[in-house]
Amino acid sequence: MDSRIVVYDEPIEAALRKLEGLLHAGYTVSTRAIALLLLQGDSQVDRLVREREPDVYTEIAETVRTTQAKYGQPLAYVIARARQEAARRIASATVSSPDVARRDFGQRLSRLMINPFTGVPLLVLALAGLYYLVGVIGAGIIVDFLQDTLFGAYVNPWSVRIAEAIIPWQVLRDLFVGDYGIVTLGLTYAFAIVLPIVGTFFIAFSIIEDSGYLPRLALLIDGAFKRIGLSGRAVIPIVLGFGCDTMATIVTRTQETRRERVITTLLLALAIPCAAQLGVIFGILSASMGALLIWGGVVFLVFLTIGYLASRIVPGRRASFFMELPPLRLPRIGNIFTKTYTRMQWYFMEVLPFFIIASVILWLGELTGAFQWLLGALEPLMHLLGLPAEAATVFVYGFFRRDFGAAGLYDLYTTGAIAGIAVVVAAVVLTLFIPCIAQFAVMLKERGVKTALAIALFIFPFAFFVGYLLNLVLRATGVQL
Repeated sequence: MDSRIVVYDEPIEAALRKLEGLLHAGYTVSTRAIALLLLQGDSQVDRLVREREPDVYTEIAETVRTTQAKYGQPLAYVIARARQEAARRIASATVSSPDVARRDFGQRLSRLMINPFTGVPLLVLALAGLYYLVGVIGAGIIVDFLQDTLFGAYVNPWSVRIAEAIIPWQVLRDLFVGDYGIVTLGLTYAFAIVLPIVGTFFIAFSIIEDSGYLPRLALLIDGAFKRIGLSGRAVIPIVLGFGCDTMATIVTRTQETRRERVITTLLLALAIPCAAQLGVIFGILSASMGALLIWGGVVFLVFLTIGYLASRIVPGRRASFFMELPPLRLPRIGNIFTKTYTRMQWYFMEVLPFFIIASVILWLGELTGAFQWLLGALEPLMHLLGLPAEAATVFVYGFFRRDFGAAGLYDLYTTGAIAGIAVVVAAVVLTLFIPCIAQFAVMLKERGVKTALAIALFIFPFAFFVGYLLNLVLRATGVQL
């Protein structure tokens, strides 16, 4: 019986024996350890062996290559899985748990989550729960109460009366309570529309995160992500993007290669709606399941298509992927509260000021005529998309913040200015539209000026092109929404 703690598959063991026989120089660790690092693609050890074993290095490299060819996964992943299994075997033989039934249930559920046949339905179930909490409760019940009852009946009318009483100049009153006023637009959007949607999303995300589901989701979609040049590790920034794309762009630092970081940044900027944007779109399109499916289908198709093309164009090496799975557990109320509180604090500190700044900029734009000029310049694009001229304001808002633009779309929808096919087209274009100022600034910092500008210059015309095609197809086929 082999006394070693970890025994690998025979092809790997055979390669280890051969490599140990070829390694003759002195090393500070065993030749088996060096051989394992060579198989795992450790660049420093590879360079060390090349320097110390020049006569046999070609044979060593060939052994590594032929061994890798026998596996569909990177050897680093295969070796890590073997070690993980050995650790599990040791733990199960030495550690006892008083609640065996719960542990066994958790293990069975974990296997179901990472098996494609059962994991995908479970993912759909999780997304349905997210949709209900964010789209129905957050964007529906809570937003209706805050926007119509609290702000519509009390806060905004009171603000207008106070401004009329203490500010004698109409221009200055408009800064606070005009069409683009800090109170009537900025704070109304921030507190009455975006805050409940972001809050319910943060609660849902904290529950999912604390349960241990995210690493299992990464394993589930690793195979699919490899088709678009990513690994399962990319699920972390992608999922975080549904909270805030700016924060998710920073989190791309955790990815192994620059190639992965560039592709993920592109997809975050293009096809991942942030929490508020997603929630508002859910709230608008939830009245028609067909509209919601068309929007989701188009955005998902764009995500896969652009990801696939980027994986063929962006240079660089592919990343390997392995991830330790923490145990599943029932989310803890204290953890959910702490995570949600921290993220809400971030919202008030980082996001809320943007709504106020955007209101001031829009007020200045209206005062100087620059805003009207910009809306006029966008009007021909709106006609090409089959949208009313008022929809141009949505995209101007969206440049300041994605959630600001989504709130503007919600405003047009609730007043009846936009409906039917136009709503779906506007929702798709707004989702694919160029990143907001905050996300673009982070892209400049993380990816550099050249890459950030290339991404933005690609996304702007592409978003409108997709909207133009979608409008043509829906109207040509006579779709009724």
